Amino acid sequence: MQIDKHSVVTLHYTLKDNDGNVLDESSDGSFCYLHGENNIIPGLENALTGKASGDELSVSVPPEEGYGMHDAERTQSVPRHMFPPEHEIEPGMQFQAEGPEGQSLLVTVVKVEDDTVTVDGNHPLAGVQLIFDVKIIEVRAANEEEIEHGHVHGPGGHHH
Repeated sequence: MQIDKHSVVTLHYTLKDNDGNVLDESSDGSFCYLHGENNIIPGLENALTGKASGDELSVSVPPEEGYGMHDAERTQSVPRHMFPPEHEIEPGMQFQAEGPEGQSLLVTVVKVEDDTVTVDGNHPLAGVQLIFDVKIIEVRAANEEEIEHGHVHGPGGHHH
């Protein structure tokens, strides 16, 4: 069976940056998702369309088809008092914040000064060329419930 919309795909992947640094990999040897429902980044999903069990490939995904380009407008300085007073704030720490339209977003601390903290609301991989080494383990048709919910269900159905 070839990967197409509403295929459940099980694969193993290793994600590297352009310098060959490993950024992530499927932790238990596999990763499962519902194809065609925007559950993975577009560049990888497009490259997997039409592939089958047993296929192995290396996919280079430009930032525009991954986590987007880095947007300088998503970096801002905020007053230190907006952070928990009991925490020592350091660059690299991440916090949940509320976006301008009330949405939840993850921000990363990039600089700490006396009264201000500079945070970056871009995805940590924004602007990064991504290299995926992928081995497709299994491809199957999604069941009606998975299609209706837009994601894969484990053994015994959904738990949400």
